[in-house]
Amino acid sequence: MEKTYSVVFYSKKIVGPVKELKDLLKSKVHKNWYSSCNSAAHITICEFTIDEFQLDSIKQKLFKISDTFTPFQVSLNHFDSFPNAGAFYIGVNEDSKNNLVPIIKKIHETLKSLKLKKSDNPHMSIGRRLTPENLKIASELFTTIHLQFDCNEIVLREFDPKVKQFFVMDSFPFGSNPDPEFVQGSLF
Repeated sequence: MEKTYSVVFYSKKIVGPVKELKDLLKSKVHKNWYSSCNSAAHITICEFTIDEFQLDSIKQKLFKISDTFTPFQVSLNHFDSFPNAGAFYIGVNEDSKNNLVPIIKKIHETLKSLKLKKSDNPHMSIGRRLTPENLKIASELFTTIHLQFDCNEIVLREFDPKVKQFFVMDSFPFGSNPDPEFVQGSLF
């Protein structure tokens, strides 16, 4: 059976503070609902749909690649939007972006055999598919932010079609082990 999964950067430390922002926006917008209002805080790397039997192979690839990454601090320090997509988000600072983007690219490369829905610009969505009016409300409501978390793993989430939300199913810790280099050996 086919299921949808996503690979994300995730930290329990920021789920609460970001949920407060989402709840505040939800209380201010028309109909008290918008896309992403109930989604736990995360930075998307990619999303894909596969048959369940392929999952173990994907997990092995994610475990192997995560072992090569070194933990670092991510700072979210400004609000911004993608007006054409109706997305309002918290952006990362330049140092965080410089650390996140190479990991994102390596994961995309590792999973290139899958049909990926990729995210190349690291950000944490507050709302998606917002109307221009609701984007304006968000930008007036939220002007300054400073959140930080230790980025020391990537997380695999599974989409639950009944609840229409992704749920964490597995995490892959960063091992600080650089890619092993092949060394030509000699028997004598």
